[in-house]
Amino acid sequence: MNTSTDISTEAAVPNEPLKRDDLKADNPTWCPGCGDFGVLAMYQKFLVDKNFPQEKIATLSGIGCSSRFPYFINTHSVHFIHGRIIPFATGLSLTRPDLFPFVIIGDGDAFSIGGNHLNHAARKNVNLNVIILNNQVYGLTKKQTSPTSPIGFRSKTDPWGSRLTPVNPARQIIGAGATFFARASAANPKHLLQMLERMSAHEGFSVLEVLSECVQFHKGAFNGASGSKGGEFSEVGDDHNVESEAAAFVLAERDFPGVFGVFYDVRRDTLNEMENTNINEVPASDKNLTTVGKLKESFNRLA
Repeated sequence: MNTSTDISTEAAVPNEPLKRDDLKADNPTWCPGCGDFGVLAMYQKFLVDKNFPQEKIATLSGIGCSSRFPYFINTHSVHFIHGRIIPFATGLSLTRPDLFPFVIIGDGDAFSIGGNHLNHAARKNVNLNVIILNNQVYGLTKKQTSPTSPIGFRSKTDPWGSRLTPVNPARQIIGAGATFFARASAANPKHLLQMLERMSAHEGFSVLEVLSECVQFHKGAFNGASGSKGGEFSEVGDDHNVESEAAAFVLAERDFPGVFGVFYDVRRDTLNEMENTNINEVPASDKNLTTVGKLKESFNRLA
């Protein structure tokens, strides 16, 4: 989250507290039963509970079912090019530290076409919140194998069943350098809300993976994480050391559906802090130059 604003104090607007109705926009157009409905509801509740100034909230997404979020929430919003929302959000985080940006993307956007951007944003530790709605399928384009689809998954691109090893989100994101990673499920709203709060309190690149069932093209995929459907929702134990990368990798290797909660939470200098240091170290003479003057200086050095 941002370094210039204390979430617990300055974010509040005493005379006009944020209300759920303030955040309503277009009616969601997801398929009935889609897990994204539950995520949207908890995202709205989270924003109301934190009482962020509405004009300071930015909801950012790429392409996909989950990336329809900007149309369904009344905040500053961007629906961007497939796989490219992370670079856009990085620029926003660096240039507008007064905002509260939240990136909401799907598993295809995150780990396929946008995978390289995700990895390097994690490595740089950009001060940013990223919510990945993982349904293990390309749903918007009507059932193709995604980077997180399990082995044996039958789709239009793998009618015989996928033989590829799926991406392990926790292992990849923590390995890339993210300083916060947590897992939640759309089917457990109370826990999801807790994870949203933990994510927003972290300073640095924060990723929350949310299992969000696609009832149309991958129905029952997450029954194993639901007690009402014969599974079990297992949470990270109290004895887990969130500052241990090795311990986080142990959790990441648990058999699917794995465990839910905070895997990793450490403090490291953010890209935002490092860029501010670079700016402060610029010689005073250069700071007084206009933009045109800086360009002239650059061209002169090349002469």
